Amino acid sequence: MKTDSNDFPNKFLNDAEQDQSDEPTFPTLNEEQINAVRPFGEELELPADTLLFNRGDRNVNFYVVLDGEIQVFSTDCHSRKHLFITHHAGNFTGELSLFSRQKVLVGAHTSAPTRVLRLEWPNFRRMLTAEPEVAKIVLRAFVRRRTNLIGKSISGATLIGPADPDTLRIHQFLIGVGFPHRWLRPEDQGDDGRPILECLSLKLSDLPVIWESEDHVLKNPSLIELAADLGFLEEYSTERTYDVAVVGAGPAGLAAAVCAASEGLETIVFEARAPGGQAGTSSRIENYLGFPNGISGQELAARAQIQAEKFGAHFVVATPVDVVSRDKNRTFEITLDDKKVVRAHVMIVASGATYRKLDVPGYEQFEGRGIHYAATPMEAQLCVGEEIVVVGGGNSSGQAAVFLSQTASRVHMLVRSKTLSASMSNYLIERIKSSPKIQVYYETEITGLSGEKTLECVEWTDFSNRQSFMKPIRTAFVMIGAIPNTGWLQKCTTLDAKGFVLTGKTKAGNPFETDQSGVFAVGDVRADSVKRVASAVGEGSVVIQWVHQYLVDLRAREEADRKRAA
Repeated sequence: MKTDSNDFPNKFLNDAEQDQSDEPTFPTLNEEQINAVRPFGEELELPADTLLFNRGDRNVNFYVVLDGEIQVFSTDCHSRKHLFITHHAGNFTGELSLFSRQKVLVGAHTSAPTRVLRLEWPNFRRMLTAEPEVAKIVLRAFVRRRTNLIGKSISGATLIGPADPDTLRIHQFLIGVGFPHRWLRPEDQGDDGRPILECLSLKLSDLPVIWESEDHVLKNPSLIELAADLGFLEEYSTERTYDVAVVGAGPAGLAAAVCAASEGLETIVFEARAPGGQAGTSSRIENYLGFPNGISGQELAARAQIQAEKFGAHFVVATPVDVVSRDKNRTFEITLDDKKVVRAHVMIVASGATYRKLDVPGYEQFEGRGIHYAATPMEAQLCVGEEIVVVGGGNSSGQAAVFLSQTASRVHMLVRSKTLSASMSNYLIERIKSSPKIQVYYETEITGLSGEKTLECVEWTDFSNRQSFMKPIRTAFVMIGAIPNTGWLQKCTTLDAKGFVLTGKTKAGNPFETDQSGVFAVGDVRADSVKRVASAVGEGSVVIQWVHQYLVDLRAREEADRKRAA
């Protein structure tokens, strides 16, 4: 595999030019729409070859072409430029990095004398709020452009490393935050036929690395370092007191953020890794309302985050919450992993759950080296043409088995129960039954794992007849439920015997409030919740009406205290 094939620039340009005819991706604003944008910007005459922004810049401006043309170019890992698209009159620049103030993934310059309408970032965001019809066109285009960049692995950064835990940790984060990147293995070759490590003057001990340019290389960065470098750490205040702090950006947390921010509440969201939670790793969710053809968990999460940010919610990713306390005024003090403290009147616990592990000798040594908990296109690449194992009998394992059967030669599905019907949706059961590449083993568990540095062999046992089987399998997907992610709560609120948050015990009959006033729990982390994406979204949406009531009561108490003090 080479970093860039010889026909890459022309091929990509042809693909991009075809995309330009697709209105949602590269639309042309009409005169009325341009006039709606004018009050937010300034008109400029620019000579040819004026650099508007370069790859890696932040806080760039939004440009609408009035006359002339703007060329947008991508840059490969050797700092060579390739034409991406040419914008003409009525076209506009930007994709999601401009919306979120991250590092831009492409550069742009005028290729002829050009007249533009330039909007600085604060005015651009004001325009999106004030002109919803234009905002709809722009944001749809931004989402489609990001999808194109991801699909073509263009721009962004190059990840170089083997399929080990550190490389997979970085790769999964980049996928989770929707950051376009390319993953190269140490054995891959550069354009000149030399190994990529030699081509870029890297050593095996350097890996994994994030390569943006010769002058910008991150060696095995932590997620917080990577998030900061790529611009995913949004600025937030440690001085102000937010109305609502949401801990966890899975479906429940994202829904709560959208509803809270859209109703005018100052909202901040903390996510230990990347938005989406366990649902974000789902290859396709087909029973979610409004998506008859299904939607991937990552795409659903990305859309929800954009929606929440549009309403003003603040996101802090790759930053776990360490501990929560309350001051004398009953305001929550949320201490983050980096020891910063954020204050909020209300806390919504939506931290979901972590993956449950198998109790098999030597299991931990194969995590990330053959054992995985998510079935995304990344994992599908690791098992092309191979036999694999999927452990579990729920919807997640069913979706994984169906998805992975597209690339694997055989999927061995191991289920502890005697049937799938009690824990899996019928549409998945029918697909599994009809697939010639999926074989289901009931009353069966993994009883042995072996290998040197990576997984090489899997043993499983059918407990109905005590027969064991051993196969040379290098990849296993474990989806056997989850453990609530509540360690950070410590003594903040009451948990049940399994660690899930207890709710609904207050006199007011609030189904989502815990025994600590002002602390609400939604989604998978809540005891007795239905572990489904749609249910989590519903809970995250509905809880905001109770948050409003709590804030009304809180302000009434504060006002009464002020009057008594006077």
